Amino acid sequence: MLKRSIFPPRATIPVGPRTAVASVAASLFLLVTGCSSDSGDTGGEAAPAVEGSFPAKVTTKFGDITVEKQPKRVVALGWGDAETALALGVQPVGASDWLGFGGDGVGPWAKGKYDKSPKKIGTLEPEYERIAALQPDLILDTKASGDQKRYDTLSKIAPTVGVPKGGDQYLTDWQKQTEMVADALGLHDKGQTLIADTKAKFASTVKAHPEFKDKTVTSGSLSGEGFNAYVQGSGRVDFLERLGFKNNPWVEKQGGNGFFISVARENVNKLDADLLIMEPIGSSADDIKNDALYKQVPAVKAGHDVVFGLKSASANAYATDSILSVNYTLDKVIPEFAAALKK
Repeated sequence: MLKRSIFPPRATIPVGPRTAVASVAASLFLLVTGCSSDSGDTGGEAAPAVEGSFPAKVTTKFGDITVEKQPKRVVALGWGDAETALALGVQPVGASDWLGFGGDGVGPWAKGKYDKSPKKIGTLEPEYERIAALQPDLILDTKASGDQKRYDTLSKIAPTVGVPKGGDQYLTDWQKQTEMVADALGLHDKGQTLIADTKAKFASTVKAHPEFKDKTVTSGSLSGEGFNAYVQGSGRVDFLERLGFKNNPWVEKQGGNGFFISVARENVNKLDADLLIMEPIGSSADDIKNDALYKQVPAVKAGHDVVFGLKSASANAYATDSILSVNYTLDKVIPEFAAALKK
């Protein structure tokens, strides 16, 4: 049994003010209950063929990867890789369920896109024997740790599209992920269309919400390790900045290489911003709302905060940052942000 975080742990632990020694534990943290794999899941059928253009080349941290012919048995390991493939019309035969959805291993934004559930594969430590048994002809691992040993092991099983250059520690955004997965599947044009449509949706949302422009925002969480806040380069902050928000300057000044900072209790007031967004991770929404220090944050006292419920579709979509979840967030979650900002 492996407990998984609602966002992936870092491969490398930042040092300095951004985190403390205690965050070594926190790197495998912010836990939700669930197993990394489920031996009872069915799968193994070849994915429906989608006609692509081959050979296809994808540039990654590990060099250029060439996919010589149409993949028929795709295994998707990176966070969001499976639903990105599904958005392109390809059904992986094996996939990692990062948030413990069960079933097909994807959120409601990808519901119904599988004809048959994939075999479940572990997340932080993929079960290499299980992957090999699926006889994949392509492995997708575009949003992962970027660990060399992980890549080397996977690439011995099948051609593997790992993280992009600079994409370590799960910092591959939805656009780059879509580009890489689409190119690996020989579906470059389809990927570009999905990206263009999503950018247009962002533009429409920005136009509909001019009040977002230049407003400060803090996107944070409360875990068993304490309060945390996300930084530029993380999917959550990138999403908010596309809408016109500016990330909390205090958070950005903390330095380091991770996608979040740990916030000491004496600094909880530093979470204050025009809009404060919080997620419970290994805690509950009530744990956040009832925290004595949190309740004293000016944004909270003014009602300018959004606290997601544990494992809510909104929280999961907001955290995942894939081509499908981003569109879901724009449709379902933006109204919550707008309402809080208006109070």
